[in-house]
Amino acid sequence: MKKSRYTDTQIVNILKQNQAGESVANLCREYGMSQATFYKWRSKYGDADVNIVKRLKELEAENSRLKKMYADERLMSQIRLEALEGKL
Repeated sequence: MKKSRYTDTQIVNILKQNQAGESVANLCREYGMSQATFYKWRSKYGDADVNIVKRLKELEAENSRLKKMYADERLMSQIRLEALEGKL
Protein backbone atom coordinates (compact mmCIF):
# COMPACT_ATOMS: atom_id res chain seq x y z
CA MET A 1 0.00 0.00 0.00
CA LYS A 2 1.24 3.49 -0.84
CA LYS A 3 2.43 5.52 2.13
CA SER A 4 0.78 8.90 2.60
CA ARG A 5 2.82 12.08 2.41
CA TYR A 6 0.93 13.35 5.43
CA THR A 7 1.10 12.13 9.00
CA ASP A 8 -2.01 11.46 11.02
CA THR A 9 -1.47 14.68 12.95
CA GLN A 10 -1.23 16.70 9.72
CA ILE A 11 -4.42 15.12 8.36
CA VAL A 12 -6.36 15.91 11.53
CA ASN A 13 -5.03 19.48 11.51
CA ILE A 14 -6.08 19.95 7.88
CA LEU A 15 -9.58 18.70 8.70
CA LYS A 16 -9.75 21.02 11.72
CA GLN A 17 -8.81 23.97 9.50
CA ASN A 18 -11.76 23.12 7.29
CA GLN A 19 -14.07 22.97 10.30
CA ALA A 20 -12.78 26.38 11.36
CA GLY A 21 -14.01 27.85 8.09
CA GLU A 22 -11.22 27.38 5.55
CA SER A 23 -12.54 26.31 2.15
CA VAL A 24 -11.72 22.88 0.75
CA ALA A 25 -10.33 24.37 -2.48
CA ASN A 26 -7.89 26.61 -0.58
CA LEU A 27 -6.71 23.76 1.65
CA CYS A 28 -6.18 21.48 -1.33
CA ARG A 29 -4.21 24.14 -3.15
CA GLU A 30 -2.13 24.97 -0.08
CA TYR A 31 -1.22 21.35 0.74
CA GLY A 32 -1.03 20.07 -2.84
CA MET A 33 -3.70 17.39 -2.70
CA SER A 34 -6.88 16.64 -4.57
CA GLN A 35 -10.35 17.33 -3.28
CA ALA A 36 -11.09 13.62 -3.53
CA THR A 37 -8.28 12.96 -1.06
CA PHE A 38 -9.68 15.55 1.33
CA TYR A 39 -13.18 14.08 1.22
CA LYS A 40 -11.78 10.56 1.65
CA TRP A 41 -9.95 11.71 4.78
CA ARG A 42 -13.05 13.44 6.08
CA SER A 43 -15.15 10.31 5.64
CA LYS A 44 -12.49 8.13 7.27
CA TYR A 45 -11.39 10.35 10.15
CA GLY A 46 -14.45 12.57 10.61
CA ASP A 47 -14.28 14.41 13.93
CA ALA A 48 -11.52 12.19 15.31
CA ASP A 49 -8.80 13.47 17.58
CA VAL A 50 -5.10 12.79 16.95
CA ASN A 51 -4.99 10.13 19.70
CA ILE A 52 -8.00 8.33 18.25
CA VAL A 53 -6.45 8.30 14.77
CA LYS A 54 -3.17 6.91 16.11
CA ARG A 55 -5.06 4.19 18.00
CA LEU A 56 -7.01 3.36 14.84
CA LYS A 57 -3.77 2.90 12.89
CA GLU A 58 -2.38 0.65 15.65
CA LEU A 59 -5.52 -1.48 15.65
CA GLU A 60 -5.46 -1.82 11.87
CA ALA A 61 -1.82 -2.97 11.99
CA GLU A 62 -2.59 -5.46 14.77
CA ASN A 63 -5.62 -6.75 12.89
CA SER A 64 -3.50 -7.29 9.79
CA ARG A 65 -0.86 -9.14 11.80
CA LEU A 66 -3.48 -11.38 13.44
CA LYS A 67 -5.09 -12.21 10.10
CA LYS A 68 -1.69 -13.22 8.74
CA MET A 69 -1.05 -15.39 11.81
CA TYR A 70 -4.43 -17.08 11.43
CA ALA A 71 -3.82 -17.78 7.74
CA ASP A 72 -0.41 -19.32 8.53
CA GLU A 73 -1.85 -21.52 11.29
CA ARG A 74 -4.75 -22.59 9.08
CA LEU A 75 -2.30 -23.55 6.33
CA MET A 76 -0.19 -25.58 8.78
CA SER A 77 -3.32 -27.32 10.07
CA GLN A 78 -4.32 -28.23 6.54
CA ILE A 79 -0.85 -29.62 5.82
CA ARG A 80 -0.99 -31.74 9.00
CA LEU A 81 -4.40 -33.13 8.07
CA GLU A 82 -3.18 -34.06 4.58
CA ALA A 83 -0.09 -35.73 6.09
CA LEU A 84 -2.22 -37.77 8.51
CA GLU A 85 -4.57 -38.87 5.74
CA GLY A 86 -1.59 -40.04 3.66
CA LYS A 87 -0.32 -42.28 6.46
CA LEU A 88 -3.61 -44.08 6.98
